[in-house]
Amino acid sequence: MEQLGVEPAEEAGRDEEEDAAQAMERVEAGEAGCSPDAPGPEEPGGLTWLVPEGSSSSRVIVHVDLDCFYAQVEMISNPELKGKPLGVQQKYLVVTCNYEARKLGVKKLMNVRDAKEKCPQLVLVNGEDLTRYREMSYKVTELLEEFSPVVERLGFDENFVDLTEMVEKRLQQLQSDELSALTGSGHVYNNQYINLHDIVHIRLLVGSQIAAEMREAMYNQLGLTGCAGVASNKLLAKLVSGIFKPNQQTVLLPESSQVLIQSLSHVKEMPGIGYKTAKRLEALGISSVLDLQTFSPKILEKELGISVAQRIQKLSFGEDNSPVTPSGPPQSFSEEDSFKKCSSEVEAKNKIEELLASLLNRVCQDGRKPHTIRLIIRRYSSENHCSRESRQCPIPSHVIQKLGTENERQSYGGFFQRQRNKLGFSTIWKN
Repeated sequence: MEQLGVEPAEEAGRDEEEDAAQAMERVEAGEAGCSPDAPGPEEPGGLTWLVPEGSSSSRVIVHVDLDCFYAQVEMISNPELKGKPLGVQQKYLVVTCNYEARKLGVKKLMNVRDAKEKCPQLVLVNGEDLTRYREMSYKVTELLEEFSPVVERLGFDENFVDLTEMVEKRLQQLQSDELSALTGSGHVYNNQYINLHDIVHIRLLVGSQIAAEMREAMYNQLGLTGCAGVASNKLLAKLVSGIFKPNQQTVLLPESSQVLIQSLSHVKEMPGIGYKTAKRLEALGISSVLDLQTFSPKILEKELGISVAQRIQKLSFGEDNSPVTPSGPPQSFSEEDSFKKCSSEVEAKNKIEELLASLLNRVCQDGRKPHTIRLIIRRYSSENHCSRESRQCPIPSHVIQKLGTENERQSYGGFFQRQRNKLGFSTIWKN
């Protein structure tokens, strides 16, 4: 695996779809409903209490996850593909496929040969050029920003949206009789009824309405479908968004958060716990969410450090105070590729130049001037162990000044060629 990047790569995102979300689809859930007769003291507007501003329960967070995103982009580009089993191929893998293909046994990251054996009528399109996917991804983010300026991108196909302020504005416009007639949109996790005397429930209910509006706008304006999860924090919103798929949405009320969290089969399915941390937890005998919840905090802090231990233990209880951080323009650009063999400097140079052409196009379209170039190489051993090396150096000012002219590619290419020894290519590529 080789990655070439320049500073100021897209924020490293997850795979196009989350296996953890798929694993949770087995959890029982029901249609949205509400209970206007739920017990509670008579308060103005029929609300039992007000949650203090700034409380995590006062937030309304939506996680939007596009359905088989690459495949959707291909079907929009070529409508004749709609209704056919479709796979998007990169190298020898089907990196994603539409739901028609999934019904016939094709799975994400399946070998192309296996996929064709499973589904002979599978239509494959080459998805190695990410340009169209990237452009559509930014269109989605821009559309969501029309609803709320607080949008955080996760890779190409996921976004967090903080709807707290928008929900508050809508609530201020509602009269008491309108509050009592509120209805939800989509599903409510765990068949839980919405209590219309509970301000937290009402906020999430209004959030589900806005989420439905966002999804409708995505389809009407861009032709894309997606799922959405509505909850009081990012962790729970992401987990609940995958319960009903495709093209559906689910709201999670606070009382059901533990049911959702404990439905995960392994701690590694929890967003925020990476591969290495999960392995360290397994070494401590922690595999389930309940194991993590009940594990000694002091021992966990000793093994993982105070910050990490406290953070993941809070996650195990569904607590996540992290804000939705507007992504803004990417702070770096990257291009990467993988290949089986590259054993000489000439081969390395050719591979790098292939990546560089695409990278320079994006840099020039962006218009900002980069200041650092970095080369990252990942090696996989026969035991599937990954090692990573990187080299970087500043881009000289005279090269930066030529950006935007007809000679920018030649300027960059010449500089990069002259710097290959300085970057350590010979050392990296020769065993």
